Amino acid sequence: MIEVMILNGGSSSGKNPIAKCLQNSLPTSWLRFSIDDLIDAMPAAMFNTDRGIKFDSNGSVNPGTEFRSLESAWMHGIAEMVRGGARIIIDDVFITGIEAYNLWQVALEGCKVLWVGVFCEPAVSTSRETNGGPCGWNGILTSDCGSHRYKL
Repeated sequence: MIEVMILNGGSSSGKNPIAKCLQNSLPTSWLRFSIDDLIDAMPAAMFNTDRGIKFDSNGSVNPGTEFRSLESAWMHGIAEMVRGGARIIIDDVFITGIEAYNLWQVALEGCKVLWVGVFCEPAVSTSRETNGGPCGWNGILTSDCGSHRYKL
């Protein structure tokens, strides 16, 4: 039985609403975590520094060594919750690319993982970013998933 679902896709590709719909639709309880949770938990001193994480005006993200260390610790912490019996849905962007995938592989060794790629047309994700989130929802999404369809 699957213990962890990792939804990986670009910013505003629809990962968060998909994760919420899954969480509210599945017959068992699943916790939901996002790379945004990790970033939100970081102190201001971690932003726009070489050791932390930089978000450039062109949309590129440049993670530094301290960010990568914290990212690895975050992943291992989530993996321990899985080993403790929690089922977890992860919403991730793989900021560090293949390194993030490899870190998840190491952290979740022995766990049953479902890897899901979430894709979105660039024009749609740009529109979502401009309008404050997926389809301009601004976090208003409820457990009603019926009116929103996503290709998984």
